[in-house]
Amino acid sequence: MKNSIKYFGLIAFVLFGLQMQAQDRDLDNYRAPDKRGINVFEAPKDTITDFDGVKVRVGGASTIQFQAIDHENSGEPLIEIGDNFNLATANLDLDVALYDGVRMHLRTYLSSRHHPEPYVKGGYIQIDKLNFVREGFMEDLMDKVTVKIGHMENNYGDAHFRRTDNAQAIHNPFVGNYIMDGFTTEVGAEVYYRDNGFIGMVGLTNGKLNQAVNNPGTTGASFLAKLGYDDYVAEDLRVRLTGSVYHTGKSSNAYLYSADRAGSRYYLVMENPDASSAGNFRSGRYNPGLRNELTAFMFNPFVKYKGLEFFGTYERASGKADAETSDRDFDQIAAELIYRFGQNENFYIGGRYNTVEGTEMGGNDIDITRYQLGAGWFMTKNILAKVEYVTQDYNGFNPGTILHEGNFNGLMLEAAISF
Repeated sequence: MKNSIKYFGLIAFVLFGLQMQAQDRDLDNYRAPDKRGINVFEAPKDTITDFDGVKVRVGGASTIQFQAIDHENSGEPLIEIGDNFNLATANLDLDVALYDGVRMHLRTYLSSRHHPEPYVKGGYIQIDKLNFVREGFMEDLMDKVTVKIGHMENNYGDAHFRRTDNAQAIHNPFVGNYIMDGFTTEVGAEVYYRDNGFIGMVGLTNGKLNQAVNNPGTTGASFLAKLGYDDYVAEDLRVRLTGSVYHTGKSSNAYLYSADRAGSRYYLVMENPDASSAGNFRSGRYNPGLRNELTAFMFNPFVKYKGLEFFGTYERASGKADAETSDRDFDQIAAELIYRFGQNENFYIGGRYNTVEGTEMGGNDIDITRYQLGAGWFMTKNILAKVEYVTQDYNGFNPGTILHEGNFNGLMLEAAISF
């Protein structure tokens, strides 16, 4: 106990010292983790920097929900769930300006649904200038180019910029993420080119979520790319449209739809009586099981006119698993309409429609449909209170399985802090 007190006391002292050292918390080419980061996708690119030495920004997030959800199916036993609070989740973020145009990011999950212990989600180095090679080196090119290298959240699609990342929930206007949650962290590099609203990105990863040197040759490299446009086409009217691809031709386990180790927000829905919150941490989501070969495309339109915004997703995932000889396809559609109002758009109301259709390994065609109605209040730029009604239906699943004629519905309340 004494060692624990000393340990946490040391951490508190170090963090306090770092905060005193860096009163100005904004960094160059950085997406703010608070309200200012809403509707920011890739970190902004600004050639004007104010580097005057190594600067450490200590931040984090903490989030908790009250869940009042019921579930049912055609008769298979379901775990009994009631109305109560879920586990509070927490993140610790370290962002460091290392040099003029060079920044590091590291996120640690202090508390998550899947893991009782803290563990590192991932991190990267972002390079916007090459002055560490020589002052002004390739300056004209680097005015438009950004390079990211690390074991990091890979930039597939735009939906991952609006999703909840463990305790970082302030950028998500709803409580839950998508049914098919396209998100992964792999070791790789991404190169961005931006010019007059146009954006292009190409990336390459090693295709592995869990890094190891054993079992060589079982997994090949994964390729990802994005092309799009994002700018104001008239006063108060912003339009963004992007298309993305993620491809892995050889994998022992492609993780694109199962990489999130933090867990779903809908605790223990549609789970069996022996389920646990940590062991069944993906409840309410669906993994198409395209383990060994996978190609996924995502198209995202975003339109914002004054306080009204629309964000859409069309996604197709194709691939196979194990002994399958032909590809299976899954389509996901999502559309959300948000209206932000009040002083500084501190309030919002909105709705989201999300559906997934595809063919399972057994050959049966399934579809899952979710509706979410939500509202939120930014008490400050760092504190968000949300309420959501959610209902989700399962169709086409085999009789005798837990998802046959399944449904869950109810209310979620969430308080999110991010700084």
